[in-house]
Amino acid sequence: MDWLELIALVVGGFCAGLINVVAGNGSAITLPLLMWVGLDANAANATNRVGALFQTTSAISSLPKTMRVKYMIRQSYFIIPPIIIGAIIGANLAVDIPETLMRASIGTIMIGLLITMLSNPKKWLIPTDGMIKKKTPKIWLAYFGLGLYGGFIQMGFGIFFLSISVLMAKYALKDGNIMKLFTAFLMTIPSFFIFALSGSIDWLYGLTLAVGTASGARFGAKNVVQHPKANAITRKVLIAVILVAIVKMFQPLVIDYLA
Repeated sequence: MDWLELIALVVGGFCAGLINVVAGNGSAITLPLLMWVGLDANAANATNRVGALFQTTSAISSLPKTMRVKYMIRQSYFIIPPIIIGAIIGANLAVDIPETLMRASIGTIMIGLLITMLSNPKKWLIPTDGMIKKKTPKIWLAYFGLGLYGGFIQMGFGIFFLSISVLMAKYALKDGNIMKLFTAFLMTIPSFFIFALSGSIDWLYGLTLAVGTASGARFGAKNVVQHPKANAITRKVLIAVILVAIVKMFQPLVIDYLA
């Protein structure tokens, strides 16, 4: 590893850690970075879990120990089992999903989310609705599906988590973010060990990346998640992140089509 690669991994990791804490999809930065330094797609996907583990650990330990944070962590207990079960299954998936189908599906869903965020922002800026029943089979299955996806690829996990939490379970973005950080921390652990035991992780690149992701996550958890305008900030960052994700999802498909 030369100095340029080291600096790129740390700086890119910091940006990804911050984005993941505030919104999600920081893997859109780290996965291309890991492939740029020479890893193939599978090794990059596995090595990315090192940064994810350090990032989520740093984020959850950096949250202020307020009554609200503790309450939202307790609210996460219902959704943790389906997400972790899904993540374990997802990390062990051996099916070969066509890349074009995956890209088109994820990109289409994100376009729908973007339209909702721009056309009806009030849906995303709600306070937590305590009157809505949140422990339902429908919500359980939605988080289980999210766990499957997160264990398999992880990219975009935070975006989809916040979408389910806000649009289905009716949590405020600020509260959903706290739940996301705690849940992502627990979900990352089994996936990390599965990839570690498989021997697919490049530890030198992974630990270098982790320095950046942990620092970015710590900064975001301390300065953004509990900010008085956290809901509005998160929505704006989500819009930007989703726009970038849509471009990244469809760009290869458009290039192939034009070729």
